[in-house]
Amino acid sequence: MGAATLLDITALALLGLAGYRATQLAVHDTILDPVRDRLHAWHEQRPESAAREFVINLISCVYCMGWWISGAILATYLLATGQFAGTPLLVHGIEWLAVAGAAVFINRVDDTLGRLA
Repeated sequence: MGAATLLDITALALLGLAGYRATQLAVHDTILDPVRDRLHAWHEQRPESAAREFVINLISCVYCMGWWISGAILATYLLATGQFAGTPLLVHGIEWLAVAGAAVFINRVDDTLGRLA
């Protein structure tokens, strides 16, 4: 078995951008307002439910959603390009941290620039 290699910086950067954009879509974009509104209404029916509270916290947090969305995007990319098999899961875990970190960094820059405007 050959040495495991991480994705190159270009792939990681593009996956980070995709993670950022998908997170913005899930948490903020108006196109998904009806879905988020339904989830909030579902939560209000039983606000004491830990599971419902978890879902609301997840869909409201760019860091929480960003983590899982970045993982899904990375896994999809690795599977679609045939790069998942044969590489230790630890390497993919490091890639996941890199993609999620890039997405969060872009989100922070976006937030900062938005406050300055």
